[in-house]
Amino acid sequence: MGLVSFLSTLPTLLPNTPSPSSRCPIPYGVISCKIEDGVGRREVLKCFGAAISLELVASSSPIPSPFVEVANAADLIQRRQRSDFQSSIKTTLYTALKANPELISPVLTLALNDAVTYDKATKTGGPNGSIRAEISRPENSGLAAALSLVEEAKKEIDSYSKGGPISYSDLIQLAAQSALKATFLASAIRKCGGNEEKGNLLYSAYGSSGQWGLFDRQFGRSDAQEPDPEGRVPDWSKVSVQEMKDKYTALGFGPRQLAVMSAFLGPDQLATEAKLATDPDVAKWVEKYQRSRETVSQTDYEVDLITTLTKMSCLGQNINYEAYSYAVPKLDFSKLKL
Repeated sequence: MGLVSFLSTLPTLLPNTPSPSSRCPIPYGVISCKIEDGVGRREVLKCFGAAISLELVASSSPIPSPFVEVANAADLIQRRQRSDFQSSIKTTLYTALKANPELISPVLTLALNDAVTYDKATKTGGPNGSIRAEISRPENSGLAAALSLVEEAKKEIDSYSKGGPISYSDLIQLAAQSALKATFLASAIRKCGGNEEKGNLLYSAYGSSGQWGLFDRQFGRSDAQEPDPEGRVPDWSKVSVQEMKDKYTALGFGPRQLAVMSAFLGPDQLATEAKLATDPDVAKWVEKYQRSRETVSQTDYEVDLITTLTKMSCLGQNINYEAYSYAVPKLDFSKLKL
């Protein structure tokens, strides 16, 4: 077996030294290709083309660093596995919520109440799935059916998971995402006079689907084994707006985030917003998001809501970015014919 190394003749902006964090000891600027004796000129040229292409990518990197992180093939496989698994989860949740639209609002509150147990001082609680052991508490009244939907979805998801069972903490937050998307789509359909086909087209063209990237990456939460302490979650239907503000402040949020999450605070969003609007600090944000929901794209409302949920959904959590990945069979490249 011969070893052919291609050094691009193009000037590089990177030093010809290996990255300390790289798993690959090959210096930057050099692409090494192991080839079998007798490989044709075409294969050699392909390897040379790859060298130049990667050199161009490295030299044009906007990252202000002397090193470029090497994408490991195993990392790419893991990302694809997690992405495919997440897509299947979303399909399962979409189907479950479409069959039970009355549970959309309780699912949102379920996710909120699981997250707001977070205590900033002790860094405990948060969206850790502990709500399944807290469902009988007064503040979680009316959420049992939403939890049952999540539990049934989990059974189906675990049956096709190749990387182990999904955590309740992940699934509850993903269920909230699916519920929100359902409300966004329903709004688009209403704006199209109830025409589902046109509503889907409107949401595809102007909706906020592209804003979910960071939320989707926060995938790999661990479940708590015990319930979080009592007294951390308000009964949203009974507390004052000031008490709601105090709770959001304790979590690191403010009136703006409280207003945008009005759909999470009870089954009647408009009634909740009417209550929130009695507070001058919250009222201006309520009015802003109500105006946004009247527009074709409702961009301000959707983007701010996604941003807030993304932050809320990982309070105090250590995300395992390798969760749900799994080993794949090794390929015997000796049998590959070029």
